[in-house]
Amino acid sequence: MGTTATATKPVGDLLREWRQRRRMSQLDFANDAEISTRHLSFLETGRSQPSRDMILRLAERLDIPLRERNLLLTAAGYAPIFPERKLDDPKLRSARAAVDIVLKGHEPLPALAIDRHWTMIAANGSVKPLLTGVARELLEPPVNVLRLSLHPGGLSPRIENLSEWRAHLFDRLRRQIELTADPVLIQLLDELRSYPVPLSAGPAQHADFAGVIVPLRLKTGEGTLSFFSTTTVFGTPVDITLSELAIESFFPADSETAEALQKLA
Repeated sequence: MGTTATATKPVGDLLREWRQRRRMSQLDFANDAEISTRHLSFLETGRSQPSRDMILRLAERLDIPLRERNLLLTAAGYAPIFPERKLDDPKLRSARAAVDIVLKGHEPLPALAIDRHWTMIAANGSVKPLLTGVARELLEPPVNVLRLSLHPGGLSPRIENLSEWRAHLFDRLRRQIELTADPVLIQLLDELRSYPVPLSAGPAQHADFAGVIVPLRLKTGEGTLSFFSTTTVFGTPVDITLSELAIESFFPADSETAEALQKLA
């Protein structure tokens, strides 16, 4: 079990930063947390020291990720309480089995599991056929799914609606950064933005499939396959690894794609 939380700022500063990141005034946040504005002000300025329960209460109201909740506890002088285990840890055996069941059960449709930095943890057998032609170095572990999608040596030359799909991924990544303030994700977004976009890609049209979702239209040996995706996360996790794990499942966006995937299977 690992807990690598190391605080570099007072807990009050961290609480204020998270409140401002959530675009909440002291009055709104105090009302939501059912404490006085004066008490909240004292906590943020360091004039009052929060109890462990108060930190967890405020963190819950601010929807702060478990990893950062440990940082808040450490900054206040308390021990971290949320463990971080590897996915092959015996205590996560049931969770890992559930991930494998979901991935396998989704075949012949592609699905993969990713961590908080979009690193691919696992994938089912339907993902590999879609990666034909991808540069070898992009497939060397750890494989970053966003880099795999948008790098010129990755899938991007075969994505028919590259500008649209690229804008969609950027929107998702920006929302994740807004939620977590993760510096690794900020650096990843800068890297992805630096990748050249072919002139043939054209501007993003934001023409959602059926007015609801953005499809991924990928050119393959079976023709153009069109997918939409869903994201599945663990409910009420108290382990950092599980709280940051997500399963991306892809579904056919048209009947032609569904037929082609059956043939590939």
